[in-house]
Amino acid sequence: MRLNSITLHRLAMPLVRPFETSFGRQTQRVVLLAQVRADSGAVGWGECVAGEGPLYSSEYVDGCEHVIRHYLAPALLAAPQLTAESVAPLLAFVVGHRMAKAALEVAVLDAELRASATSFGSYLGAVSDWVDCGVSVGISPDIDTLLEEVSGYVGEGYRRIKLKIKPGWDIDPVAAVRDLIGPDALLQVDANTAYTGADIAHLGKLDAFDLVLIEQPFAEEDIATHVQLAATIATPVCLDESIVTADVALDAIERGATSVINIKPGRVGGYLEAVRIHDLCTELEVPVWCGGMLETGVGRAGNVALAALPGFTLPGDTSASRRYFAEDLVEEPFVLGTGAHTGQLPVPTGPGTGVTVRGDLVRDWALAAPIELRP
Repeated sequence: MRLNSITLHRLAMPLVRPFETSFGRQTQRVVLLAQVRADSGAVGWGECVAGEGPLYSSEYVDGCEHVIRHYLAPALLAAPQLTAESVAPLLAFVVGHRMAKAALEVAVLDAELRASATSFGSYLGAVSDWVDCGVSVGISPDIDTLLEEVSGYVGEGYRRIKLKIKPGWDIDPVAAVRDLIGPDALLQVDANTAYTGADIAHLGKLDAFDLVLIEQPFAEEDIATHVQLAATIATPVCLDESIVTADVALDAIERGATSVINIKPGRVGGYLEAVRIHDLCTELEVPVWCGGMLETGVGRAGNVALAALPGFTLPGDTSASRRYFAEDLVEEPFVLGTGAHTGQLPVPTGPGTGVTVRGDLVRDWALAAPIELRP
């Protein structure tokens, strides 16, 4: 296909409760959406997962909008023929900016699959109709507040609890939550690069709580210290921010830095690279799970489809819409199943991502006028 236009929408969505990690506290999600229109009439949507500021990642909303407007979008709009597979090669002249590139790739893929009446799940290789859901719990003001929040998620049926940790907020909250949910419930922690090599002995204390994994305790570039930690503690070490390509994943696995990998499509440049990482890990028998970036239903739909691939053997951060938003951007909000499907989400089966963007909310929550880019 050929693109007639790329439109960027910037909007703000309030979170149902503040979400705090080691790098900051959010009360709203500033969302950048890419909407593509093809000459066939097909329309596709992609969500950029970058944050409002460069705190979690070097990428942030203003930067993504700029690089899309001035570099990425012109390259795609100039292409006489375009497929989702050709997006990455066409954009390879720009160094990095994977979150911006991913938003465009998923929008093109959404339009392409809608035109052929193919679902994301079918295209990516999903083998399940439902996926297990975990929930990510931010840093709380105190342990009592934390336990109240976790109790609510356990009551909703989530199949895994993930706690955000940082120096000064780790051993005691983890001990309290393990005592609350019992010894058999799945529990893991995410440090978001908050620690250094000097903390290895301290992190070893987490072995007492039989965690599924500890996620990304050190800086994303610091593979060596993750190797040291993995050789020292019993808790499996998982890499998140460090994993940006399949090649990097292979290097980290071969060096012994990780035995579990968190795959975030936005972080690795899109769903096609995410599938390559999945396929590599499946071949090497390394379990993977799907991470989250506070996505709206636009981004969550693709993540749920990805999590239905066979290598995703651990519950991901594919929470229900109401975990973050009182009202979602799509007409088909994600709701946890009941009965045999308690703690699971259904994989969308409609064309493309399988969800319909609510144009009224895109307009009502807009922070600025849409930016329409044409050839």
